[in-house]
Amino acid sequence: MYAAFGPQGWWPGRTRFEVIVGAILTQNTAWTNVERAIAELKAAKLLRPDAMHMADVEEIAQRIRSAGYFNVKAKRLKNFTDHLFMNHGGSLDRLFNTDNATLRATLLGLNGIGPETADSISLYAANKPEFVVDAYTKRIFSRHGLIRQDAGYDEVKAVFIDGLPKDVTLFNEYHALIVKTAKEFCKSRKPDCDGCPLKAYL
Repeated sequence: MYAAFGPQGWWPGRTRFEVIVGAILTQNTAWTNVERAIAELKAAKLLRPDAMHMADVEEIAQRIRSAGYFNVKAKRLKNFTDHLFMNHGGSLDRLFNTDNATLRATLLGLNGIGPETADSISLYAANKPEFVVDAYTKRIFSRHGLIRQDAGYDEVKAVFIDGLPKDVTLFNEYHALIVKTAKEFCKSRKPDCDGCPLKAYL
C-alpha cells in the first residue's frame, strides 16, 4: 500500500483540538461533510477549547449541521470540553500526559465517544500508539481471510497491536493507507481487485 500510494499525511487537522473535533464529527458521516462543519466552526471562532467550552450547545449545533446528527454531536463536543476544563484546567497537555490505558479509559468514559473515536484521538491528537479500527479495516482484512467478518473491535485491534511494533508513526500511516486502499479499490460494492495493490496477497 505504501509503495502504491506513498505517505498519506494523516490526520487532516492543523491543531490537536481540530483533530479531536474531526474525530467526533466524522461519526456516521463522510469526511467532506466534516470539513464543511469545521470550516463553519473556524469562521465562528469556535475551533478552540475555551471558545467551544463557553459556547451554547445550540450555537455549536447550528455550525455543524453539515456533519449530520448535529444536535447529538454538539452535545458530545460540549461533553469533551466540559471534561477538559473541569478535570484538566482546559489543557490538552494535562489530559494527554498519562499512559495509554488511562487516557483511553478516560475518553471512553465520555458520553458519545466509542472505541474508534477514542483511538483516533489517542493516536492522531495525543500521539499514543493506539491502532484505529474502522469499517475499512474490517472489510479489507476479512476479505483477505485474516479476521472473521463478525469480529469485534478489540479482536481486530489486537491483530495490529500484537503483530506490529507499537509505533505511532507506523500505526498512523498504516491506518491511513487502509482507508485509502478501501476507498479506491476495496469498495463495499464492486471492489476493484484487479487494480488493487493487495491483489498479490489474495
